[in-house]
Amino acid sequence: METSRLGSWLSLPRFAVAALALAVATTAVADETCMSPYLTKITDQEDYVYVWTLGVEGLGDGEDKLVTVGANPDRKDTYGKIVSSVSVGGRHEAHHGGFTDDRRQFWLGGLADSLIFIFDLAGSPSKPKLVKTIDDFEKASGGVVGPHTFYALPGRMLISGLSNSKDKGGKTALVEYNNDGKYIATYWLPDDAPYGYDSRVEPRLNRMLTSSFTGWNNYMRDLGELMGDAEAMKNFGHTMVVWDFHARKPIQTLKVPGAPLEIRWALQPRHQYAFTTTALTSKIWLLEPKKDGTFEATDVADIGDPKKVPLPVDISLSADDKHLFVNTFMDGMVRVYDVSNPKKPKQIYDKKIGSQVNMVSQTWDGKRVYFTSSLLANWDKKGNDNEQFLKAYSWNGKKLSSLFEIDFTAEKLGRPHLMRFGQDQFYENQIFTGTEGGPETVAVAR
Repeated sequence: METSRLGSWLSLPRFAVAALALAVATTAVADETCMSPYLTKITDQEDYVYVWTLGVEGLGDGEDKLVTVGANPDRKDTYGKIVSSVSVGGRHEAHHGGFTDDRRQFWLGGLADSLIFIFDLAGSPSKPKLVKTIDDFEKASGGVVGPHTFYALPGRMLISGLSNSKDKGGKTALVEYNNDGKYIATYWLPDDAPYGYDSRVEPRLNRMLTSSFTGWNNYMRDLGELMGDAEAMKNFGHTMVVWDFHARKPIQTLKVPGAPLEIRWALQPRHQYAFTTTALTSKIWLLEPKKDGTFEATDVADIGDPKKVPLPVDISLSADDKHLFVNTFMDGMVRVYDVSNPKKPKQIYDKKIGSQVNMVSQTWDGKRVYFTSSLLANWDKKGNDNEQFLKAYSWNGKKLSSLFEIDFTAEKLGRPHLMRFGQDQFYENQIFTGTEGGPETVAVAR
């Protein structure tokens, strides 16, 4: 710490130092599973599930849309029902997104054309409003395409790309914007690990991990055709990168064969490790620092029968770091692992969610778990197996029990993918300065 800053710190009243220390500690601990630790905290019952949904030609308006679903059982008129739906014009391969650090905005991306849609939530959490579209992501970033993970940083949004405009292969980068939607910088992945997918930060270690998938040429193809193309199947990532987060510099490359996808850091302060799963080899990997400060990647468990390629697609680590939920797309299963001993995960439960399943999200208190069905437009199953749903379950630590489900095909909404949670009370408790597309203030609740 610089001497001048240290002096300023020591000159503060004791209660102010304690309050500041508490605030710093709070920013380093995520309140909800699998989210950025920089997000403003929310607790208690969620009121809404926001679902980023792929449009289907000939179904409803055929456009990608943000669908809001009522999730509070005390509100009988909206519970388990569609509350609102906002279409964004056209089909863009709706995939992932994320809140800004203050949760005022919800950024959502399209993998096909790299458009980014920014919704305001503070004005009306039940009816998100599209306030801005970023249409120059590729140009501003220097050729990055396929915005995937949207990760909140203080006043910033860090976006991981999947591909590039030069050859639409797997070489890609991280792209940083400020919360006003202005481009800041591009950080290309290293030559020995050029593929990208997810990005997750552990502030306590000043480390960031990124994982790897495949480029536009592969993820926009029909899955059956892709799997039958031996040359194309060679173009998947088999590495993870450890970064000095503050410097935004890659410092180590880890070998993790089989396309490591979602990354989940342990949330408890005493734990310093993360998990990922590999899509092509169906394994759980543990990522942890060694005494010399470098990281080690270890294959710690199989997921189902790897020979059948169940295709792990999403994971969710409980807030107490005890349970890891793993979704496998091909068999439509969720498997729950006891990871109290992270070096020896043990499967304790499984359930078939549908003919296919993709995303899994636990609530802030871990008592409810939500699932959606769609992976990618050209990868989803066909015919009767092409189920498209949002399903909600309660979780008591031992089993899942159904709460409600919505058939997105019957509702003519499309293919549901990413989920995030919202709550009215949170926004009622906030005061925001006026910005474009939002209210001047949101009153503090009485």
